[in-house]
Amino acid sequence: MNADQLLKAQRHKLIMILGRGSVEIFESILDHLLAWDLLSWEEYEHVKSPEVLSHSSRNLLDVVTLKGTRACELFLLALEDTIHTSQLADLILSSYKPPEKSPEPSASLATLPSQSLQQHRPNIVRKLHGHIAAVLEILHSYGHFSKYECDEVQLPIYTPSQQARKLLDLTKAKGEDTAQVLLDYIESEPGPIKPILGNACLKYQEKLSSTLAAQSRFLTNYAGTENMCLEDIYVDCLLEVSNTAAAQNGCLSFLVSLEDIFGPDGILNKDADTVLITGEAGSGKSTSLQQMQQLWATKQAFQDFTFVFAFSCRRFNFIDKPISLQMLLFEHCCWPDDHQSEVFQYLLDHPEEVMFLFDGFDEFKFQFTDEERHCSPSKPSSPLNLIFNLLQGNLMKNTKKVMTSRPNAVTANLRKYLQKEITLKGFSPEGIGKFIRKCHRNSSSAERILCFVEANSALHGLCHVPFFCWIVSKCHEQLMQNVSDFTHTMTDVYLLILEHFLLHLTQNSRGTNEVLLSHVATILHLGKLALDGLNTCCYLFSAVQLQDAEVSEEDISLGFLVCSHSFSHAHNAVSYRNYEFFHITVQCFFAALYITLNDDVAQLTLYSLFKHRQENPSLCIMSAGCYSGWPFNCHLSHEEDKRRNETLLQEAETSNLQITASFVSGLLSSRNRDLMGKTTLFQKQSKKCRLVKKYLAKCIQKHFLSIPPAVGGEKKSMHALPEFVWWIKCIYEMQDSDLAKEAVSKLQVNHLKLTYCGVGPVECTALAYALKHLKSPVGLQLDYNSVGDLGIEQLLPCLDICHSIYLRGNDISDQGVSKLVERALDSCNLQKIALFHNNLTDACAQDFAKLLKHKNNFLALRLGNNHLTAVGAEVLAEGLKQNNSIQYLGLVGNNVDSHGAKALALMLKKNTVLEELCLQENCLVDEDMLHFAEGLQNNTSLKVLKLSNNRISRKGMEFFVNTLKHNVTIESVWLGGNLVTAEEIEEMTRVERRLIF
Repeated sequence: MNADQLLKAQRHKLIMILGRGSVEIFESILDHLLAWDLLSWEEYEHVKSPEVLSHSSRNLLDVVTLKGTRACELFLLALEDTIHTSQLADLILSSYKPPEKSPEPSASLATLPSQSLQQHRPNIVRKLHGHIAAVLEILHSYGHFSKYECDEVQLPIYTPSQQARKLLDLTKAKGEDTAQVLLDYIESEPGPIKPILGNACLKYQEKLSSTLAAQSRFLTNYAGTENMCLEDIYVDCLLEVSNTAAAQNGCLSFLVSLEDIFGPDGILNKDADTVLITGEAGSGKSTSLQQMQQLWATKQAFQDFTFVFAFSCRRFNFIDKPISLQMLLFEHCCWPDDHQSEVFQYLLDHPEEVMFLFDGFDEFKFQFTDEERHCSPSKPSSPLNLIFNLLQGNLMKNTKKVMTSRPNAVTANLRKYLQKEITLKGFSPEGIGKFIRKCHRNSSSAERILCFVEANSALHGLCHVPFFCWIVSKCHEQLMQNVSDFTHTMTDVYLLILEHFLLHLTQNSRGTNEVLLSHVATILHLGKLALDGLNTCCYLFSAVQLQDAEVSEEDISLGFLVCSHSFSHAHNAVSYRNYEFFHITVQCFFAALYITLNDDVAQLTLYSLFKHRQENPSLCIMSAGCYSGWPFNCHLSHEEDKRRNETLLQEAETSNLQITASFVSGLLSSRNRDLMGKTTLFQKQSKKCRLVKKYLAKCIQKHFLSIPPAVGGEKKSMHALPEFVWWIKCIYEMQDSDLAKEAVSKLQVNHLKLTYCGVGPVECTALAYALKHLKSPVGLQLDYNSVGDLGIEQLLPCLDICHSIYLRGNDISDQGVSKLVERALDSCNLQKIALFHNNLTDACAQDFAKLLKHKNNFLALRLGNNHLTAVGAEVLAEGLKQNNSIQYLGLVGNNVDSHGAKALALMLKKNTVLEELCLQENCLVDEDMLHFAEGLQNNTSLKVLKLSNNRISRKGMEFFVNTLKHNVTIESVWLGGNLVTAEEIEEMTRVERRLIF
């Protein structure tokens, strides 16, 4: 099907897409068509004249289709360049081949200034975007535009892009002299036209820059008294961009650097201007945003922005009066010394020069809503509503917004306003080493710590989380002294820092038990403050709240609480007496200590902590006892019943409760109960431990029982609920193998699916700890998580119980594969490995060839969408020649080319078991098909050969037509998306039905 046939066949859908889209999209398409000289000026005026967009769309399609095939091809190119790919997915048929590129403007043809403006119209619109006033001032000063015409171009009903088009249209009508002035001005600017800052704006920029540079230079460290320079310790984390536009090719995500987060790749919504960075607690979100702030303030990056405003969402909860946009920017970020009105007006007139940084969106007390529209920059509103409308673009549209959040706070309603979503995935193995070396300038000390970390698998996995890595680095001396008695759970790491702080305060070397026992009161004071805060989503504490929790100055001096500067005016000294825990996970840890150690904490608090968050809160309290889902009777005393409303934790954030529950589980472990066993609360801790164990075992088993029976002829599988990974982590924190066995003993499924569950190395450690106790082998599917090479290392203990492991899209390299294969060689159950869309190169082929040569029950290997070439394919082919079991090999989307294809084709002469070979998208040509045809002549095992989307013409396909006359084993050869016409497809399909197009 050619382009004009496609437009006629899909006319109705095209009108719906264009007619229901925005005027901006439609006019952008017209920009391209004018630039390519597809539309005359009269046709352009005719097409854009109707007020109803669907009428304009019909007129445009009428004009384009009358101009023939080439015009239709260019229209489709403009469409694809302007509209998101997902909207066109069902329009571009596989049989249609678009032209390779759009026409380039010809310098020889553009003899007149007006022609140059037209041929470069799309780029000029972008360059003029938001800078119309400066250009009009030039044109007005030369007498080309009247004051009335300048005002007409800048009417507020027009968007910045529409103002640019209006300017270009009027310029064309004015003649070549006007066009030349505009062209000279544009060509004199190497990038987007930026107006020269006035003195007031320039002074404000300098003050803002110096303020942000000072704010972002230091990180407060664990003691709360010393400072660490951000530049000295900052290490890039892994940033993964979702790429739904390329999902049809299997490339669902890719890594970017912090400086490239505004790049064109991964855009989900072209009309939005908010970039969201998500990550779990401790993954480095705040530090990454602080690095962006520092890079701009020190002129190292992000210099496209004239002004940057940085905010902490945590502190927005404490602004108790309505504020305007001007108050938000000036009073709560940086105040201009003079000419405030002039500076603010400049910000409103040039929003594309402004970037907002919002850290900790998940710490808002209320979920995002777009119900209350607020468009006035001068009218006050609640801080929450102000931020929500900034994100929607109702205020200062075209500013860039970067926001960090934990994933649970991102709703479908919010995602409508996101330009792209980036996941922050912590440190790579190389990042861990770089960070530790930065923290310890003494190279020998750094290498000793790093060797210790790398030698302890669970500890190495924990260091994938930047905050955990920082704790390990700071507490390395205690860690290495207690190595024989250290189980490397998250709770153990936080007990290390607790001990470190206490020792730092007491300046002695007493044992851990004595140090903890001597500060139980302090721990309980901070714990009460932490738990009360979680219960009310409070993370900043006033002097009154500290007093209510009996937190003293001595308690503060430990360093767990740090002074927090609020948004209040500088002269208000009281505002500087607010405190916060120096990390949210530290607050969760102290809340867990309070729950564990305090005899006054009701058992109902444990239920509220571990229960399903989706349940109806009203069901939590029953007059005769506890909710029926709780696996024990917890008859409340009168005092406990009186306090139940304080301990239900109904309003607390789910993610914080889950972290707290993990800490409670770890503190109730046998080892840690012994650590604190000298307190009078030992018996109470033992009882709490039994209750939590029963609950965890029952929850997981109940989850297993909810799995529906297998469909007839299929094996039973389970897609775990989000809580499953959390429960498993709690079990791991308890370090009780009997509990792990009991929890998974009744899991009777053939396939366990945990895709898109945020599984990283820490979660892999917990999964391996529990799943290794399964009674029967299981397929473990961990596609599209953050496993990485570190996670592979953590999963090795449970590999023996896996008959298949799926790790698509997990940023795994050859190093991780080497460890995986080494363990797989000794695993009698493992038969299938899927590593689609990772970072594998030819170096991993030697490992897989070894696996194929020596593992006689191995069935399937999926290596699609990696970076293997002919070199790797040749090595794999050698391994396949000696394999007597494999049924499936997938190499789709690599770069196998002719040499690799020849090696695989020759392999088919010797391999007698392979049933399916997938080589789509590998640049294969006709000559390669001759080799495959020869290889299949005597092959009696291969059933499916997939060669779609290569460069095969009719000549290459005819080799198969001849070969298949003598091969009755082959069931299908996939050849769609190659270089054949519809007529050739019809002819060859008629001759050989097994050719699939």
